[in-house]
Amino acid sequence: MYGSLLIQSVYHLKAKGSNPKNIGLFGQEINVGTWAICKMNFLLHGLPGAIVKRSDTLRQPQLVSGGKLKQFDIVIANPPFSLINWGYESAQNDPYKRFRFGIPPKGHGDFAFVQHMIAVVNPRGKVGVVLPNGVLFRGGAEGKIRKGILEEDLLEAVIGLPPKLFYGVGIPACLFIINKNKAKKRRGKVFFLYGANDYQEGKKQNTLRRQDIEKIVAVYREESTIEKYCRPVSLGEIRENDYNLNITRYIDITEEEQIDIQRTIYELKEMKSKYEQIENKVFNYLKELKFKV
Repeated sequence: MYGSLLIQSVYHLKAKGSNPKNIGLFGQEINVGTWAICKMNFLLHGLPGAIVKRSDTLRQPQLVSGGKLKQFDIVIANPPFSLINWGYESAQNDPYKRFRFGIPPKGHGDFAFVQHMIAVVNPRGKVGVVLPNGVLFRGGAEGKIRKGILEEDLLEAVIGLPPKLFYGVGIPACLFIINKNKAKKRRGKVFFLYGANDYQEGKKQNTLRRQDIEKIVAVYREESTIEKYCRPVSLGEIRENDYNLNITRYIDITEEEQIDIQRTIYELKEMKSKYEQIENKVFNYLKELKFKV
């Protein structure tokens, strides 16, 4: 929000030794208030060269050159979840051919943003986008789009996030990592991570702690397999699940019930003793009533 994703990216690259003068920042925002604050934010952080256009990203992309969409090394976004009025009609004849995997449904614009990002990232680039969990399993047009992205081996990771991370949004969310130039060891696979349990709880909004972020980054980079947390999954297994990306299909998060055997034995003996007491009491009543027992 307000350019913070791009600003944090610059700080991260600077920490890794990159020269800020060699980093180009580009963005587009439809809301005039958000756009103005974003421009101010860049100035306050010493980034006057950042280019932020004000317009509708899906209907009127502004980062173009020579009639073609500009290409970028890294594309990151936290678009509005399941946007209803996203531009379904204009997408039917998109001049930039962004929706080659299919046109998303009118009521859910999530995969419109995803396909726009795929269209503007260069052949060696990566995409990071925050999405509602519905994109993982909804069928129809979205199921076909999901299949197309998977079959082109573009999706590198699906990371499940904790609830209430984003202001005003209570629904579960995930992070898609899309890579047009996967490392050889990652090809034909998608890395799944269930990170919904690791966070700092707040009254209105939860936060990811530094250790939570570092844990996610470490296992993602190593493509680790950790029980009930993460593992790489073959495209074949995803096909068997009809391209459903629901994280809990691939990461078993159920907890095994722990049985205290000694306590169970004690409870059985206690129940048996109570039963005998009740049985004796009933027999005594029956004897008083002259029944043979």
